[in-house]
Amino acid sequence: MKNLFLIALTIFNITFSIAQDKAAIEKEATDLAQEQLDAYNKRDIEAFLKPYSENVKVYAFPNQLLYEGKAKMREEYTSMFNRLPDLHCKLVNRMVLNNKVIDHEEVIIMKSQPKIYAIAVYTITDGKISEVRFMQ
Repeated sequence: MKNLFLIALTIFNITFSIAQDKAAIEKEATDLAQEQLDAYNKRDIEAFLKPYSENVKVYAFPNQLLYEGKAKMREEYTSMFNRLPDLHCKLVNRMVLNNKVIDHEEVIIMKSQPKIYAIAVYTITDGKISEVRFMQ
């Protein structure tokens, strides 16, 4: 009986530990996705790039590589921030599973144009956003 209790306690501890790890991973993923979204809306290129890995890969869903690397991302987004004063992204919905964040976004490119709805899937690796996949 004592052995059964110890086995049950061990299983509980392992399950609890896994749940805590999953929660920590998902919190980190959520925080990084939110950090870049907030900086995007402020057009703060340095703050925007901070959560991304140096070798981030950006794709058009499912697997069309658009570019790779933070330097190229800086170039792309600096240009966009400078050209589009109305640029704004509103989070419609967010789902998080392990190291993946899936954002449903409403994007204003120019106030004179219709809003765009998109999905962004962020993959977190070693505390940084390592991949982004966009769907529209």
